[in-house]
Amino acid sequence: MENPIAISKLNDFIFCPVSIYFHDLDIETEKMTYQSACQLNGTAAHETIDSKRYSSKKNVLQGIDVYCEKYNIYGKIDIFDDEKGILTERKKKILKIYDGYIYQLYGEYFCLVEMGYKINELRLYSMSDNKVYPIALPQYNSKYFEGFIKVIKDIDEFELSNYIPSSRLKCENCIYEELCSFSLLK
Repeated sequence: MENPIAISKLNDFIFCPVSIYFHDLDIETEKMTYQSACQLNGTAAHETIDSKRYSSKKNVLQGIDVYCEKYNIYGKIDIFDDEKGILTERKKKILKIYDGYIYQLYGEYFCLVEMGYKINELRLYSMSDNKVYPIALPQYNSKYFEGFIKVIKDIDEFELSNYIPSSRLKCENCIYEELCSFSLLK
């Protein structure tokens, strides 16, 4: 492991490893020029977290930077209730719980645990419909824990020149499809 991996990239990598490359190129570009409506809604939904306006309770950590040396990952958490030990990853609207959502949550979990916090519960929260989805802690779900480890390894070993796309549907839903030489739509 060389460079630390952003927790948000765990989900992005599963969607398409090439999208991370394009996303990193667009870091200085105005988001409205390349983000889809869903992504812009998600960004807007996180504004209260990023500005730390979600809660004024001292036991609620929001939008803090985290790092885990063991897995060489970093990012920001959404909400952690230190009193109850509940870590929540918020999404604008959850229609399906994707593996990447769980891996992001596990990344946040491992960062906080390494920082000395005790976590009792993990959950995803769908803001549009106010639904909470409990997620098993990594020690109780070997399938997702092993998947989390594998994604980190895959990111570390990824070589763009060796990539072979496999999902036309993902290409159809990719905001970078027109720029991508790997697109299956061409």
